[in-house]
Amino acid sequence: MKAVIVCASVSHGNTRRVADSMARILGAKVVSPEEADLAELAGADLVGFGSGVFYSRLHPRLTNFVKALPSGGGQAFVFATSGLPEIPLAPFTRPVVQSLEGKGFEVKGSFSCRAFDTWTPFKLVGGINKERPNAWDLAAARVFAERLRDGRGPVS
Repeated sequence: MKAVIVCASVSHGNTRRVADSMARILGAKVVSPEEADLAELAGADLVGFGSGVFYSRLHPRLTNFVKALPSGGGQAFVFATSGLPEIPLAPFTRPVVQSLEGKGFEVKGSFSCRAFDTWTPFKLVGGINKERPNAWDLAAARVFAERLRDGRGPVS
């Protein structure tokens, strides 16, 4: 399987750590949106898209990249790291999933975990989730990637 992960990890490297854990399982290359090669993405069997969460959305560098992708599709997955838990009725990943589906991608699943966050109100107390993503979170990311690799149905 040829896989590529497009990752915008800007604050503390949390999302990159999750991307790297998944990449080891998938044999994937991890690139930033600015480094992504559209021809390489088109030739991949699976493409991951992930970032940290900012104001309940994935990072604009990632969302703008996805919006600019040409139609054509393929298989994809989406992942996120966030200081706060995801709200089931409004998951962080939903807008990117919908955008990818609109481009013809088959989104195989999404993954999110908590991560160190120093957003303004949390900065006053030194941040939240200081030890996250932890070993358990990274193991969960690897299990998610294994399920993607092995084709074991929709993955969440």
